[in-house]
Amino acid sequence: MVLAELGGKLRSSLQRLQSPSTDPLTTESLNALLSDITRALIESDVNVKLVMTLRSNIQKSVGDAVADAANNTNANTAVNINRMVQKAVVEELTSMLTPSGENGAINKPYNIKKGKSNVILFVGLQGAGKTTSIAKFAHYYQRRGFKTCMVCADTFRAGAFDQLKQNATKLRVPFYGSYTEADPVVIAEEGVDRFVQDKYEVIIVDTSGRHRQEEALFDEMQEISAAVQPDNTIFVMDATQGQAVYDQALAFHTAVNVGSVIVTKLDGHAKGGGALSAVAATGSPIIFLGSGERFDD
Repeated sequence: MVLAELGGKLRSSLQRLQSPSTDPLTTESLNALLSDITRALIESDVNVKLVMTLRSNIQKSVGDAVADAANNTNANTAVNINRMVQKAVVEELTSMLTPSGENGAINKPYNIKKGKSNVILFVGLQGAGKTTSIAKFAHYYQRRGFKTCMVCADTFRAGAFDQLKQNATKLRVPFYGSYTEADPVVIAEEGVDRFVQDKYEVIIVDTSGRHRQEEALFDEMQEISAAVQPDNTIFVMDATQGQAVYDQALAFHTAVNVGSVIVTKLDGHAKGGGALSAVAATGSPIIFLGSGERFDD
């Protein structure tokens, strides 16, 4: 399971604090514990800046208490200070994993509603697996009785429309796109308008990606977003990108209001720590994990 190795390392570090016979932590042993935790996180591709912030916050929270208790031989003091450190570590890890906005409120996943048109915009870099994720997303809601459809506004990648068309045909889901119209904003707007008129409930819009972050990509995304007014924007991230994920997710979130994250390619050698970075960068929850090419993966 993704992140299982990281979880094991973190548990192993924290279990050292749970033994009744454990001596109280000293400043040196606290630093050693934090070094173990930060190393495990960085090795799992969690963003370095996030990890250093986590370490600093824990140090500020319990550092003075640990220093004061170091010379105390009372057994209860040892147990209490170790529990305090364990609680601080768990709280910081939980905070990193909790999607929250600038005001600190927890961001919950968008709830797709029956009986209304829910416009869902997919964004991400080329090769992240957007088009495949769209098919899986459509399949998920189609099986739950929603009227689902797809719009291909990716005019950049050769074969994008053909791929979406092929997936839609397999799923027996209506789709909209064009071989002749070059403006993705026009395609997106026309497609969404048509499916809203036909009372489709889940209208999924595919957008162009790039091999890297480009100004043109973000301008295009913003124009499409303004045209279709999505109820939810989903950032699709490639788990194999490792440390690069945080900056990618932050750039996309700055350009458009990312509301959810889908993590792909977890069936390969990805360590998965980038998923934690994406949550921190966007303040958005992870709604699906992709691990293969089939619609049920």
